[in-house]
Amino acid sequence: MNLIIPEQTAVLVIDVQRGLFCAEPAPFEAEAVLGRINAVTAKARATGAPVIFIQHDGEPGGEDVVPFTEGWKLHPEIDVRHGDLVIRKTTCDAFYGTTLEAELRSRGISTVVLMGYATDFCVDATLRSAASKDFGIIVVADAHTTSDNPVLKAAVVREHHNWAWANAITKVGVTVLKASEACFTTRAVV
Repeated sequence: MNLIIPEQTAVLVIDVQRGLFCAEPAPFEAEAVLGRINAVTAKARATGAPVIFIQHDGEPGGEDVVPFTEGWKLHPEIDVRHGDLVIRKTTCDAFYGTTLEAELRSRGISTVVLMGYATDFCVDATLRSAASKDFGIIVVADAHTTSDNPVLKAAVVREHHNWAWANAITKVGVTVLKASEACFTTRAVV
């Protein structure tokens, strides 16, 4: 079943960076997730919905996403367009210490579509923060991913989070859908 995504929606693509997606081993379904993210952002742009890329700034001297290193850059297969916003963050929560909420509110955004990396850290933290700020939340179930951890395989982590988010008690609930089910509302020309 397709869901018509409301007009006041922005797409958030979280931490799709070279150092995270080009790791060995790669995150679960990495290539397929990149393709689904591009498909959803294309649908969003076609209707005028804003696309915002969240980019994690790792600690100096750390691994993977140290600012201005190759690993920190957005993945080369992700379709970033002129006019897309890029917001840098330093914690799992894309709202904490960033301009994200102000950017969304200034655009009249009331719903966010979430995709990216890592399901169990940055995607989850951002989702919970968005819920506490009364944003509507749509998660693209097959366009977020993570890596295996010592306790669970990434496929199980993603499946569990999709189930938990769909059953979360929030002001407006959390909708979980597949990339193929996302249909954006065309924005009115003012």
